[in-house]
Amino acid sequence: MATPLADAVRPRATVRTDVERALVVTAHPDDVDFGAGGTVAAWTAAGIEVAYCICTSGDAGGYDDTPRAAMGPLREAEQLAAAAAVGVQDVQFLRYPDGRLTASIELRRDISREIRRFRPDRVLTQSPEIWWRRLGASHPDHRAAGEAALAAVYPDARNPFAHPELLAEEGLNPWTVGELWVMGAPDERVDHLVDVTETFDRKVAALRAHHSQTGHWPDLDTRIRTWNADWAARSGLPGGSLAEAFQVVPIG
Repeated sequence: MATPLADAVRPRATVRTDVERALVVTAHPDDVDFGAGGTVAAWTAAGIEVAYCICTSGDAGGYDDTPRAAMGPLREAEQLAAAAAVGVQDVQFLRYPDGRLTASIELRRDISREIRRFRPDRVLTQSPEIWWRRLGASHPDHRAAGEAALAAVYPDARNPFAHPELLAEEGLNPWTVGELWVMGAPDERVDHLVDVTETFDRKVAALRAHHSQTGHWPDLDTRIRTWNADWAARSGLPGGSLAEAFQVVPIG
């Protein structure tokens, strides 16, 4: 059943159809799979090349007795397996400390490096705003990653005079991203829904690869299906559909 917020999140964005490469920037391993795993699977199935830039290794996460020193490498391995499940092979870890991420100049530079290296037409990242209805999506690290990625998209990566060492020392020419997608955005910002009914199984497979984070959820499929069914209902898709929600920002 659609909720009273349905009208506020009905799709309105104009989305580019000429995208060949998309870069995903998130704070932690598993963030993309929770928020956009079905969408990424749909992109790769359509021939779009997707790369991941993960700001931390998730070393402060986990729900079992895995030694702390082993958690970061474990979560990186889980993210590589999850990425493969949705058709992504290019995964870069920036290895900033989990739980202490800030939108620093250094993080902006490192994300700009990945943008200039991969040269994406579209960047998908996390919202720098708080989503009060689902506060878990607004972890401080998520918001820091989103703020830094936004600054890297505009103006840093396109500006030859920002982080000049990227050009002078690494030969990475400026690159202009044409479109920004934001996941975990507040309801009033959401203006685009992606039908992930056909790719939902691949999203769940990716999430199951994050065993250190999801292994304690025997109802993982049901829990994720409920979230995605809610968005489908809000957007007016037929009954039984599943969707992921985004704010789409065209970059001039």
